[in-house]
Amino acid sequence: MPSNPLSPLQRLSALGQSVWIDFLSRESIRGGHLQGLVDNDAVVGATSNPTIFQKAMTSDDAYDEQLHELAARGADVGETFWALAEQDIEDACDLFRPVWEQGEGRDGYVSIEVDPRLAYETLDTFREAMRLHETIDRPNLLVKIPATRPGLAAIEDVVAKGHSINITLIFSLRRYAEVAESYVRGIERLVADGGDPSAVASVASFFVSRIDTEADRRLDEIGGHDELKGKLAVANAKFAYMHYKEVFAGPRWEFLAAKGATPQRVLWASTSTKNPAYPDTLYVEELIGTDTVNTMPEETIRAYQDHGSPQARLESGLKEARRVFDELKRVGVDYDDVTDTLEREGVEKFSNSFAELLEALGAKQESLALA
Repeated sequence: MPSNPLSPLQRLSALGQSVWIDFLSRESIRGGHLQGLVDNDAVVGATSNPTIFQKAMTSDDAYDEQLHELAARGADVGETFWALAEQDIEDACDLFRPVWEQGEGRDGYVSIEVDPRLAYETLDTFREAMRLHETIDRPNLLVKIPATRPGLAAIEDVVAKGHSINITLIFSLRRYAEVAESYVRGIERLVADGGDPSAVASVASFFVSRIDTEADRRLDEIGGHDELKGKLAVANAKFAYMHYKEVFAGPRWEFLAAKGATPQRVLWASTSTKNPAYPDTLYVEELIGTDTVNTMPEETIRAYQDHGSPQARLESGLKEARRVFDELKRVGVDYDDVTDTLEREGVEKFSNSFAELLEALGAKQESLALA
């Protein structure tokens, strides 16, 4: 009997890229759907954020029983959210634990984000990250810290304490270089204090599609230059990967690796295509490279399984990528302003989602109490 051919995502995984899913809900965890993605679609991790929890908790009645219990205890809406979210993350970590164990800690991670309203508060972010690690207490947990300037010190301090993190909302190459440096310094401090760096994992999450959305919007304002649309995000990612390979090589890193440290992999986030004129697998096909992660919404997973064509493309076309930067600058698109705007709006979007989530949870609690 002939063996089954590998699916596109299995072939992608064989090229060294890990597939994570950019969604979590209680129904998907407990109803077998998430396990099905692990079994059938090469999914080896999961990410969440305030927007994802907002969608899940306000539309899924699987939370109602715990909501009743928390309301009966007199929990306020903030306590209620964290109790619900932490339960989901614990359950998801347990589901992915076999992946984590079999891969010796390479994958099998689940991410939860610190309160996004703390994005510009270093000490509060550090304390919240430490609290989440202590409360959830799973070796395959990644706590997400936003890559704002105040977040950089929190990143270093959490790593130095021996905890795993996912740095989120990275847009610019300059900020990515600072994030990678914060991770390496944190590992150096951990090693100097006699800690075990092999217990620490980290990913640096680049938000991809939003870069093209913003650059394309500016090109539309300028007028013309359609040939430059949909190009900056991939070009940006290619140079980020080049920097990753430079940082996690050479004597400084080799010393830490000999102590058991693992590189902070680059993760591609926001990889669904926002512009319907672009291929729906654009931000998967063009960003396949060894030792990277792509966290995909389920619709992108389905699209790629249907018509993906995996090849390692991340290190090709670097001259063309440099030309994209040069041409965008020539026509008046300011890269630094694009990425600064996206970081600011990214923090604002997650903060707004968090506020809307708390409001919706409060309303749901009230309606359940009246039922």
